[in-house]
Amino acid sequence: MLLEALDGDGTVVYAAAAASVQVQVEPVGRWLEAYLKRRSRTTSASFQELDEEEVSSEESDDEEFQLEEYLMLRTLDPKDWKNQDHYAVLGLPHLRYKATQRQIKAAHKAIVLKHHPDKRKAAGEQIVEGDNDYFTCITKAIEILSDPVKRRAFDSVDPTFDNAVPSKGEGKENFFDVFVPVFERNARWSSKKHVPKLGTIESSFEEVDNFYSFWYNFDSWREFSYLDEEEKEKAECRDERRWIEKQNRASRAQRKKEEMNRIRTLVDTAYSCDPRIKKFKEEEKARKESEKKAKADAKKREQEEKERARQAELEAARLAKEKEEEEAKLAAQQAKKEKEIQKKAIKKERQKLRTTCKNWNYFAENEADSVKMMEEVEKLCDRLELTSLQSLNEVLASGSKEDSKAAVEKQVQEVNAQLQREKEAEVQARQAARNAEQAIGGGAGGGKGWNEDDLQLLIKAVNLFPAGTNARWEVIANYMNLHSTSQIKRTAKDVINKAKNLQRLDPLQKDEINKKAFEKFKKEHSSVAPSIDNAAPSERFDSAGDSNAAPWTTEEQKLLEQALKTYPVSTPERWEKIAAAVPGRNKKDCMKRYKELVEMVKAKKAAQEQVAAKSKK
Repeated sequence: MLLEALDGDGTVVYAAAAASVQVQVEPVGRWLEAYLKRRSRTTSASFQELDEEEVSSEESDDEEFQLEEYLMLRTLDPKDWKNQDHYAVLGLPHLRYKATQRQIKAAHKAIVLKHHPDKRKAAGEQIVEGDNDYFTCITKAIEILSDPVKRRAFDSVDPTFDNAVPSKGEGKENFFDVFVPVFERNARWSSKKHVPKLGTIESSFEEVDNFYSFWYNFDSWREFSYLDEEEKEKAECRDERRWIEKQNRASRAQRKKEEMNRIRTLVDTAYSCDPRIKKFKEEEKARKESEKKAKADAKKREQEEKERARQAELEAARLAKEKEEEEAKLAAQQAKKEKEIQKKAIKKERQKLRTTCKNWNYFAENEADSVKMMEEVEKLCDRLELTSLQSLNEVLASGSKEDSKAAVEKQVQEVNAQLQREKEAEVQARQAARNAEQAIGGGAGGGKGWNEDDLQLLIKAVNLFPAGTNARWEVIANYMNLHSTSQIKRTAKDVINKAKNLQRLDPLQKDEINKKAFEKFKKEHSSVAPSIDNAAPSERFDSAGDSNAAPWTTEEQKLLEQALKTYPVSTPERWEKIAAAVPGRNKKDCMKRYKELVEMVKAKKAAQEQVAAKSKK
């Protein structure tokens, strides 16, 4: 420190001072510890002072702690040393797991000086020989507590530790007073040093969430090897030792599981009773409700905007449509007006043409030519347009009779030529339609003729094998080859082409084909062949000969199928009941339809089996 200058003293600079240089120094070892201590204390302290402080604190602790005499020490059974309280034996029941090794050694030294067998024997006390003396309990206590592993095992099953978990009723009444000591008591089992506190009612959400996250993922060092019922050192052989180890591992795992369930139950109970959780949930619910309401309001506003835009578009579309309709109406009125004017003009020009031709006696010398020309003039009136009629009338009005006759005849020739062309075009169209019909009905199946029987068989097969049938068109082709009377083999391609052609037919042609097929069927089945012998008729057809030849409708088919399910084969008078269930059909009709259905099913199965056999080959 510089001395303070006195009054009248001057300052003299003898040389220029060097510029200061800042050097970064990092403390290590003991100096780092001293540096950290100084920073935490905000005062200066050297590492020597820290060492002296640590030694003095340990000495003061040793001086302060006092031993508590265990009154039941002399009554302990040395053989039952495992169930004794080792801390109480050494006089440290008030310190227990907080006792340091220095304190444990000091307590052991003090109690040995007092209870050693030699001391007691010198005092005239009767001593029990061997390990039966209670001094063995002191030896076991120091053996357990001086070994960190054995002491940890004993601390895990500390008989004075309270494993109780508060109930929900207790926690709801006074949550913090009940659960704070419980969590502080169980925090000693944590493998992590820094255990979060339960906090207060004013704790933030992050603090509460951190607390419960820690305890829900609690890592406990507590283990239960001290409670092993068997000691492997007593085993007589290796197999027995392995069996003992297996039994001990199982019992430890079971107790560890129970301990973790206890911790989980404690945390669950605290979480369910915590008033802060309830408050946070209510706040979260309110926040979600507000967000939901804001979202609903935004959605409502958006919908309202869309609805207004839609109404505006509809209004604009309505106005545009009304404008278009108004314009179309005015245009239609104008067109109608023009059409009326044109119609009147055409009518006027036609009348003028007729009058002019009549004045010229239709340019004929006799009555027959006059009538013929009159027909031609009417034809001109019907075929010619307004401009042509006006031109023709101008020629007739300004020309002579010969010129007028030539003009009329020329116009008549043009009209007749146009009529002739239209007639020829119509004939050609009819011929083309007839040729197309013949091609469809006679030879559109790949060069193979299709008669009416084949067409009906194709229609029947298409209905019998609907879309979705496996290898449908091959099955239909095989079915037609089996049942066709034309002996023409059809391929799947021929069947597909013919089916497409039939689909392109108009409904009238389809109805015509179906009508022809029905008439043929009716014709074939209307007459019954005379009986060859005089045998009695079968019971199947003894009911009547007046069967209904009309095709079965979809409704009748459904009624028949339902009746077949309702009345099984074992039903008496089965077919009479089935016929009664189908209006308009008798017993013979129902039996005949059933036979046709059976044959159709058999044919379908046979065709499918044939296609399957070909595909396997």
